[in-house]
Amino acid sequence: MEPHCLGKPTDPGRSGSDNRRFVEAVLWIVRTGSPWRDLPAFFGNWNTVFKRYRDWVKADVFVRLFEACSEEPDMEYAMVDATIVKVHRHGQGAKGGLRARP
Repeated sequence: MEPHCLGKPTDPGRSGSDNRRFVEAVLWIVRTGSPWRDLPAFFGNWNTVFKRYRDWVKADVFVRLFEACSEEPDMEYAMVDATIVKVHRHGQGAKGGLRARP
């Protein structure tokens, strides 16, 4: 995994302090469905983690990691099952149901 990651000491620009913790932070966001601002402090400043995530997306790091880990690198299988992603409380909408009309 390490050859595909950004932030190695030999890379130009800033280097990532801990790639493993960063990947765990991204997985936490995906697993919980929480907004970036709710990222626990254990993973570092949420804005720094988000900016690093954005840099990795622009550099196609996640695509390269997926291709390296997959026998058949086909993006058809790269998805998050919506049944396991929790909706943020503000995204749930109003309470529904049938109401009797007066």
